[in-house]
Amino acid sequence: MNPAITLFTSRFQQFRPEQGVPVRITRGAPRFRLPYQLLHTVAELAPGAAYFNRPQPEFTAAYRADLAALGAHRIAERLGAIAEQEREQRLVLLCFEDLAKPNEWCHRRIFAEWWLEATGDQVRELGPMAGPSPYEQGTLL
Repeated sequence: MNPAITLFTSRFQQFRPEQGVPVRITRGAPRFRLPYQLLHTVAELAPGAAYFNRPQPEFTAAYRADLAALGAHRIAERLGAIAEQEREQRLVLLCFEDLAKPNEWCHRRIFAEWWLEATGDQVRELGPMAGPSPYEQGTLL
């Protein structure tokens, strides 16, 4: 949708500055020390309080409804403004979950699936994920 940005996802603990601009998409900030500066937050992409602790199917439906209400165009504008400010097209959307653990799931990957459907743009995970293929995207070359 927006050729000026390329989106990735990862967790706070695995992000490295050479991967792009870190962007927090969580309700709360990390309570641990990060080895990089975290200057950007897109609170609109954090899960809502009303469904935050719901089972995965309910959470997914509610989160996707929130994303649809925001709309891909509005989200792209918000993320594009960060990319323009930072003069960097690669944005890495960050949260806490370790997707290398079996049966772990996370809103960042729900967002990635929704974004692909809404825009046709793929959002790759920059860390290991449980399953037959442990990496969706391992490195940025």
